[in-house]
Amino acid sequence: MATATAPASRTGLPGLLGFLRRPAVGKLVLLAVVAAVLVPLADARWASGSWPGALTVDLTEPLGRASTWIIDNRDSHPLFLYFFGHVSNAVVLSVRAVYLVLLAAGWAGVTAAAALIAWRVAGTRLALGTAAAVLTCGLLGMWVPTMQTLALMVVAVLASVALGALLGLAAGLSDRTYRALRPVLDTMQVLPAFAYLLPVVLVFGIGVPAAVLATVVYAAPPMARLTALGLRGADAGVMEAVESLGTTARQRLFTARLPLARKELLLGLNQTIMMALSMAVIASVIGAGGLGDRVYQALASVDVGAALAAGIPIVLLAIVLDRVTAAAGSVGPTGSAEEGLEGGGSRWTGWTGWPGWVLAAVTALAVAVAARLAGRLDWPETWIVHIAEPVNRAVDWMTDHLYSGVPYVGGTADWAAHFTTGVLNPVRDGLQWLPWWAVLLTVAALAWLIGTWRTALTAVLAMAAIGVLGVWQPSLDTLSQVLAAVAVTLVLGFGTAVAAARSERCERLLRPVLDVFQTMPQFVYLIPVVALFGVGRAPAVAAAVVYALPAVVRITTQGLRHVDPAAMESSRSMGATGWQQLRQVQLPLARPALLLAVNQGVVLVLAVVIIGGLVGGGALGYDVVFGLAQGDLATGLVAGAAIVCLGLMLDRVTQPTRGRTKKGA
Repeated sequence: MATATAPASRTGLPGLLGFLRRPAVGKLVLLAVVAAVLVPLADARWASGSWPGALTVDLTEPLGRASTWIIDNRDSHPLFLYFFGHVSNAVVLSVRAVYLVLLAAGWAGVTAAAALIAWRVAGTRLALGTAAAVLTCGLLGMWVPTMQTLALMVVAVLASVALGALLGLAAGLSDRTYRALRPVLDTMQVLPAFAYLLPVVLVFGIGVPAAVLATVVYAAPPMARLTALGLRGADAGVMEAVESLGTTARQRLFTARLPLARKELLLGLNQTIMMALSMAVIASVIGAGGLGDRVYQALASVDVGAALAAGIPIVLLAIVLDRVTAAAGSVGPTGSAEEGLEGGGSRWTGWTGWPGWVLAAVTALAVAVAARLAGRLDWPETWIVHIAEPVNRAVDWMTDHLYSGVPYVGGTADWAAHFTTGVLNPVRDGLQWLPWWAVLLTVAALAWLIGTWRTALTAVLAMAAIGVLGVWQPSLDTLSQVLAAVAVTLVLGFGTAVAAARSERCERLLRPVLDVFQTMPQFVYLIPVVALFGVGRAPAVAAAVVYALPAVVRITTQGLRHVDPAAMESSRSMGATGWQQLRQVQLPLARPALLLAVNQGVVLVLAVVIIGGLVGGGALGYDVVFGLAQGDLATGLVAGAAIVCLGLMLDRVTQPTRGRTKKGA
């Protein structure tokens, strides 16, 4: 008996020691020791349960005084009279000038100009699609609102690109500036769009200037980030060769760095345009006008038909602008049309370079002049297709037949109610039931397991800052919605991505659907959600899932498709089944892409869950919307700051450090 148990004991001890030597186990043991010392002290000092009031800082009074001072001095203080006043006037004049030019060109001139620009950038196919998209805006009776949104977009994008390029240039050429700007850009990118509106409204009042400046602040960070990335990633060999020729720093910048960063710069322009369009729609709540105002008014009255009539032009604008700017990054340096995307380029090879642009400009001008001489500037009323009434009838039918009472499966309202009572409520109640120190320990453990102690410290401090701000309970409510939405997004996204990665036909069918979903502004997702699910937390989660799903599917599909072919061939030669290849080869090797998909899913879900405050999502989203509606700077800004902290914590918990990712890969 002794001889039988001795080998087991000798082999068991090294196995236990080997288990304890694992880095993850060591981190958890050390964290448990620290918790065993600190938790009893914290419990004795502040007790368990929700965040202790003694550790809360009330910002209501100082922020209220700041808001009162701004309102009292907005019309008399020199800062407002001689700086902000001039900025406001410049914005108004710029937007008005662009709007008048668009109206003067008429629908024919604008359509011709848009189609010709698309032709010069990407070829005939995209030119025809662009013309069809612009004409559809008129057919839906949204020509004037579309021109209002486009005028605001032009000014906001130009200002965003200029500001972002300057910041990116400084960050790309200076390590110190890059380190200083990175946390600022992180905060600007995580802060929800609605949180930008309140301080801007206090300074500039409701109207176009506040909308444009909020859009600039929101849309400039992608341009700054990608400009810095392109400049800092310039080929070292090329830069050394240029420097060896005795060039100055300015010559190296314009002859080497900027040309080498061309793709990043155009990608930054693309992302800035998309974010500016999204923000221009959201800014409708502060008087931006245009399509966003039509959507917002329709949502307020639950008029799905009117909201869809204004939402379709927004989607078309987004798709056209996305395609044109993406195509600009793929053409050659001459800008020739025959270098368009996927064979869609023009065959007019004689009109390359600047002669082609001259031809396009002359043609657009001729069409605009002809329309003016013919008195056809305004979109004809007889050409308008009214879709609001049939859409509302369809919604009524869906409400009567799908909203509730569907045999066996139940209706969409039943699904929303079951999801709320079966998922959202238990997760929220569970998080709010946990002691505050247990939440911090959980955050620390998750962040430390996939990162470093600095990652864990950042995540814990971000979560603790939420408690200090006095919004612990609503933040946990928002966190429960984010977790539920992320879980649904990952299940649907990973399943769809696996199917797309294993089938070319499935990927081709999914591509246009994902393109449409990915280019839609956040605001538009609320339209079908309200029609199907009514208002509440479940509809907010549903909108977040639809918004985040395309990014998760795309990133996961790309990661699975780019797995080492040699590893796949080796597994096939050993007789592995498709499921075994997926589970044992593709998923482990695609781990960095999967983690990035999780991270992006969390960030995108958080963005839309906040906007879900407009449709009954409650929690922090409601506080931000309420603060904006009531001019309550304390409520709105505190909720916005809590959202930033929540986003920072979730980013650290779901995104491993670079070294850890490479090691795991």
